[in-house]
Amino acid sequence: MAKIKHIAILTNEPAKLAEFYKQSFGFNEVARSGTEQDAIYVSDGHINLALLPARNRKEGIFHFGVEVDNLQDAVKTALSAGARGGKTQLPKDGRFAETFVVDPAGTRVDISQQGWKVS
Repeated sequence: MAKIKHIAILTNEPAKLAEFYKQSFGFNEVARSGTEQDAIYVSDGHINLALLPARNRKEGIFHFGVEVDNLQDAVKTALSAGARGGKTQLPKDGRFAETFVVDPAGTRVDISQQGWKVS
């Protein structure tokens, strides 16, 4: 069974929101990309929470990610069940360890065989 391992939230202030999750719930910062206005990743040790700059998009949950045993099979199965988008191959330049589909309700679902950093 696939497991939810990643949730992404769009925010105008990633650093401020990261501090909120660290202070309120004891989450640990596990990664950061660039400056305080770039992505910050925090975790409870099980799920990776990506705090992404909104950049003129509505703040709130942006997508979630599932970790699977076989990326190609998972994408094919999701597409046959009604998802759209999605590629069964990862980008060749290695910038992402994931692909995604859009579920029938319009929610983006990232799919990864490697998972996301949680500690």
